[in-house]
Amino acid sequence: MTSTRSRYRLALAATLATTLGAAPWGPPPAMAQEKPAEAAKAEPEKKPEPPKPRVAVFRLAGTIKETPTDDSFNLGGESSTPLWTLIERLDKAAKDPAVKAVVVILEGPTVGAAQVAEIRRAFDRVKAAGKDVIAHADSVGSLGQYVLMSGASRVSLVPTADLWITGLYGEAPYLRGMLEKIGVKPDFLTCGDYKSAAEMFMREGPSKEAESMQNWLLDSIFETMVARIAEGRKVSPELVKAWIDSGPHTAEKAKALGVLDAVEHRQDLEAHLKKTYGDDVVLDRKYGKKAEPKLDASSPFGLFKFLGEIMAESKVDKTKPAIGVVYVDGPIVVGASGGMALFQDGEAAAVSIRRALDDAANDEAIKAVVLRVDSPGGSALASEIILDATRRVKAKKPLVVSMGNVAGSGGYYVACGTDAVFADEATITGSIGVVSGKLAVGGLFDKLGVSFKAYRRGQNAGMLSSSDVFTPAERLKMQSYMDEIYGEFKGHVVAIRGDKLKKPIDELAGGRVYTGKQALELGLVDKLGGFHDAVAHAAEAAKLETYDVRTLPKPRTILEELMEPDADGDRKGLVSIAPRSFLLEQAAPLLGALDPVRAAVVRTALGRLELIRREGVVAMMPELGVGR
Repeated sequence: MTSTRSRYRLALAATLATTLGAAPWGPPPAMAQEKPAEAAKAEPEKKPEPPKPRVAVFRLAGTIKETPTDDSFNLGGESSTPLWTLIERLDKAAKDPAVKAVVVILEGPTVGAAQVAEIRRAFDRVKAAGKDVIAHADSVGSLGQYVLMSGASRVSLVPTADLWITGLYGEAPYLRGMLEKIGVKPDFLTCGDYKSAAEMFMREGPSKEAESMQNWLLDSIFETMVARIAEGRKVSPELVKAWIDSGPHTAEKAKALGVLDAVEHRQDLEAHLKKTYGDDVVLDRKYGKKAEPKLDASSPFGLFKFLGEIMAESKVDKTKPAIGVVYVDGPIVVGASGGMALFQDGEAAAVSIRRALDDAANDEAIKAVVLRVDSPGGSALASEIILDATRRVKAKKPLVVSMGNVAGSGGYYVACGTDAVFADEATITGSIGVVSGKLAVGGLFDKLGVSFKAYRRGQNAGMLSSSDVFTPAERLKMQSYMDEIYGEFKGHVVAIRGDKLKKPIDELAGGRVYTGKQALELGLVDKLGGFHDAVAHAAEAAKLETYDVRTLPKPRTILEELMEPDADGDRKGLVSIAPRSFLLEQAAPLLGALDPVRAAVVRTALGRLELIRREGVVAMMPELGVGR
């Protein structure tokens, strides 16, 4: 007699097989008999109705992510917007004859400068296809958001909306005074006068080198943003600067100045679209999105069917020629700290990236690889692991690097191993140097009445102890260790870039940070362009005309995160979320009461301190503090 468990297994197998397109058992159902030829001729031929004109509507809200995610099963929550997915959907609209225009609704998105440029280039491809791009928002909260909107054919805001295009503003935090008040002594060492990542802990203000670097970066970024607005609005850069210096603006004032094309509510925009493209125009608010699986709760097998659809959607055809994309997204660490991406900020784990690059190198269907880097750096060891993996890819097939908003320090380390490095004009890169150190918290525990008795065996056993700063001998040992790593970093750049470098390496390194535009002039990158340009270059190098773009590793659904073990065999789950650092936990109430922008900067500073504690010697960029 068949057990209850066996019956459920048979039912599940039948449901999944049916969902995935295979008959569970038995012969296929009988085919419907064809009608006689005479009957077919007697029926009048029906002409297919022409498709209704469509307007593809895109809503941008929240953070534009780099690494794609699979949102087939997202617990009903708001899904993120991966950059490449957005670009693919815009390009699809450009090629679709049924799509007459594209509307982009901005609802306060967080978009990096390089991502803005990438999306604007997609706008240009839509416009080149003879279609309008219409940008609309309830308000504009930053100059960066307006740079994005200015790439559209038509820009509008709702009545009385505010337009905060007042320029660039940022603050770099300096924590030395606070640390002294609580009895903590910072002790950090660097390689290079411009390697200012530890200045936030060591100083109460910037060094002259850091001050100079901040200014050349801001000058270049601001110049690029002004030029992009001028190009989009077809006005002079001088007029754009006048708009900025006279801001903020109401929507009505902005329209009078030529900053906007229209002041209208969304229903007015919809009326405009119908007037322009016909009353039967379809506003497709999910254009290019995958249809989400639906749960049929009326059937006892509805859940099985639902899960089967999710499993079917997650399958990828691995036989088609493809460009493989591997992401270095976030601080670079040797191994992930654990936890699910849904609940914590991402990390670029070297062991996972190495595996993805090795898989891409050995996959015959992947004809070329794009390494997409959006990282401020991190562990020097992890950066070396990733760079070594890129060499194995390059030995077998074309390898192209695409820099996102930031590819500095360790982010540049992993990116320098190829002859085709793309960066946007506003990408932040360079920062060739290393930093390490510690916070000595003995004084803090003295104030709390807590004492410790130390025991050691070995002359340098207590080097990393937090009880006190380095001794002179320990400092010399640590500096020598860091100098060796710094020499390796510079050696890689010289060996790979060679004659492309426009200055001696010591005049380019030392922690100096550049924009992509400056990096091109110095020979640190090869081309100005975006993610789409890098993929096209890789396809050309591989002699591909048609191809898929495949992310490695394949994005996992939340269901897979919950139910499947990761690549190292550890099962994911809520209980594996790594706790935040002690400092972050203690600072959380204070941060909640701060200005949100300052709070974000302080969080970043504390996060970098935690990274140094975890990883030791790091190739990490300074906190530039540009945010408003």
